[in-house]
Amino acid sequence: MKKIQIRCPYCGAKATLRPSSAVYGNAAKKEGYLYVCDRYPKCDAYVAAHRKSRLPMGTLANGDLRHKRIEAHKAFDWMWRSGLMSKRQAYKWMQAKLGLNEKQAHIAKFSEYMCDQLIAICTQAYDNIRAA
Repeated sequence: MKKIQIRCPYCGAKATLRPSSAVYGNAAKKEGYLYVCDRYPKCDAYVAAHRKSRLPMGTLANGDLRHKRIEAHKAFDWMWRSGLMSKRQAYKWMQAKLGLNEKQAHIAKFSEYMCDQLIAICTQAYDNIRAA
């Protein structure tokens, strides 16, 4: 397993890989891991880690940014879950609409601004489909 160093973008402290139960308690997913700011809970920044590689899925996020990313996923995921397009096609569509490359097109890496942009284009696409 590759050892990496992550710094919290909010307070500058180191982030440490911990079991998800450190944040979620008994509601945690089994065998789940998070990179958590070492100043948690005073600084509530964290990000999920991939199960196999244990690398971070994105960038550390505080509560506001995590909420915005959840909203962006809700707006985006309907595009492929509805059958409108495949998941791969939906990500290609996102890349084209937002001018991103494949490496950048992960909501877990998005800022609040990018989440707002994604929500807006998904809402517009949904409205266009409903109007047709």
